[in-house]
Amino acid sequence: MLSTPPLSSSPVVKPPFYKQLYVQVLVAITIGILLGHFEPSYATTLKPLGDAFIKLVKMIIAPVIFLTIVTGIAGMTHLKAVGRVFGKAMAYFLFFSTLALIVGMVVANVVQPGAGMNVNVAELDQKEVNSYVQKTHDLTLTGFLMDIIPKTLLSAFVDGNILQTLFVAVLFGIALALVGERGKPVQALLESLTAPVFRLVHILMKAAPIGAFGAMAFTIGKYGLAVLVNLAWLVGSFYVTSLLFVLVILGVVGKLCGFSIIKLIRYLKAELLLVLGTSSSESALPSLMEKMENAGCEKTVVGLVVPTGYSFNLDGTNIYMTLAALFIAQATNTDLTLGHQITLLLVAMLSSKGAAGVTGAGFITLAATLSVVPEVPVAGMALILGVDRFMSECRSLTNFIGNAVATIVVSKWENALDQGALDRALSGTSVDPDDLPIRAAGPAENA
Repeated sequence: MLSTPPLSSSPVVKPPFYKQLYVQVLVAITIGILLGHFEPSYATTLKPLGDAFIKLVKMIIAPVIFLTIVTGIAGMTHLKAVGRVFGKAMAYFLFFSTLALIVGMVVANVVQPGAGMNVNVAELDQKEVNSYVQKTHDLTLTGFLMDIIPKTLLSAFVDGNILQTLFVAVLFGIALALVGERGKPVQALLESLTAPVFRLVHILMKAAPIGAFGAMAFTIGKYGLAVLVNLAWLVGSFYVTSLLFVLVILGVVGKLCGFSIIKLIRYLKAELLLVLGTSSSESALPSLMEKMENAGCEKTVVGLVVPTGYSFNLDGTNIYMTLAALFIAQATNTDLTLGHQITLLLVAMLSSKGAAGVTGAGFITLAATLSVVPEVPVAGMALILGVDRFMSECRSLTNFIGNAVATIVVSKWENALDQGALDRALSGTSVDPDDLPIRAAGPAENA
């Protein structure tokens, strides 16, 4: 019988710093900012570069989610564990999403970023705001069910809807597990498919610097650096609040679970820079799933928590929603009682789930919330339209870190976390998937 040879004891040599993805993305973002500032007219024409990269990543998201979840569930000995993991994840999401909404509301009341602006709502240009209001989702239970259930088994993959892909994958994984031995060939095929799909992710990520460059150049070229001056108090309040939420609240969660939030951020630096450059946390979803597995989180937990978190665990978006809503109320001299604010919070809890998975979800979700709470004028959203693009980057970063923390926490709760692998990954002593060279399988791997 052939025995598997041990892994090579020679140290893994990382590529030169200029070949590492996070360095390339950082340089690309810097060049994009400079180009946008000094050549704005040309920079705005580079928007297709960022859009194309995000489309490339979205192209691979559905297969990654499907393969990860199906093979993970099919390999579980007890199917009730799937429901247990999902239940724990949803409990975590509900608690921290609500906490984020409360944090945003408290900061808005303390800092009062919109006080003294005395804006007349009738004088605001509502054209662009109306286009976002028209995109809001049906916030009823019927509307939610219509969003999560695809028209056909394959339409979820065609439309690229994360929730629908998750729904189909869970059902298919359970069905595959229930058929027992007859499903083993299918399970083996899907497990074999996982390797080339994740290799494709690595190939696509080579284009990340180009995408980040184009997206950042367009943002600075179109809106300029000066646009931040007028609403700097709101933007600054949001960034500081999100930073404190990550470092303090999620930091405490990390400490209780045996890891450092700072080390986790350092471990995910390449993905975070990509999210910063593209203002889209979806652009780094496949890489996050792979890195969480590399950090010792069980495959099944990663497959369930990460995609679900992208729809239900939006800490940054939730902070933004209550902070921005109260900013609009303050700027337009709209008096809100405590009852009004509690109603706003409750509606925001629902709308943040109902508008999940929509492009520009933060602004659209805010429109959905204000359209249901008549006390705050929807037209006031025109005040923040110009700087929303800058705040979307912070929303995406906070959402991304929140989902990484959630994955580790739920894994810990499920006793599905290899603490040694997590420590090695966060300390930088394990091999980063981004640094693995593409190589052919050796004789032992083909055996």
